[in-house]
Amino acid sequence: MSLQRFRCDQLPVTPWKNGGGSTREIVCRPEGAGMAGFDWRISIATIAQAGPFSAFPGVDRVIMLLDGGGVQLRSDTGIDYRLDQPLVPFAFSGDVALDCKLLDGTSTDFNVMTRRGSLRAQVQVLRAAVDIPAAQRGLLLALHGDWQLRAGDAAEFCAAGQGLWWDAAPHGWNATPQGANAALVWVRLDTAGV
Repeated sequence: MSLQRFRCDQLPVTPWKNGGGSTREIVCRPEGAGMAGFDWRISIATIAQAGPFSAFPGVDRVIMLLDGGGVQLRSDTGIDYRLDQPLVPFAFSGDVALDCKLLDGTSTDFNVMTRRGSLRAQVQVLRAAVDIPAAQRGLLLALHGDWQLRAGDAAEFCAAGQGLWWDAAPHGWNATPQGANAALVWVRLDTAGV
């Protein structure tokens, strides 16, 4: 499977079993892998009430606030992190059981999970024109404003809330914002150890 387009507002919403929020899954690879078998998974979560984060042993995680007042993340192992600045990635181990407290109402977050030992993720927010080097797998999501994405003679246009992901075929891009205050999240996924 090569290049896939998506719109956040068209992704299915899955309520959490504990009733504390919901998730819109963007991609989970390999295809058909469940929560115990994925190599990488990217989603958007809406947190509506305080409660524990599920632990994912053997998984590395990156979370980033998109909207809302944010959350306070705490663990028995010493993590005490205030996720209240939008578009600032925070990386942590999925092995750790975290307690999540809402700071000011509902919070919406961008989440990247990778299987440790298989893949590692880099998450960056781009705000200006840039050449994105080719990677075997990755994701681009326009968070604010419109973006022109060029790969050779091909061009893709992403308005806010639209994006692309790819797997098993290298893609590199020239990303150009089409106005002021634009923001594009870039997730690069590399084989661990490379």
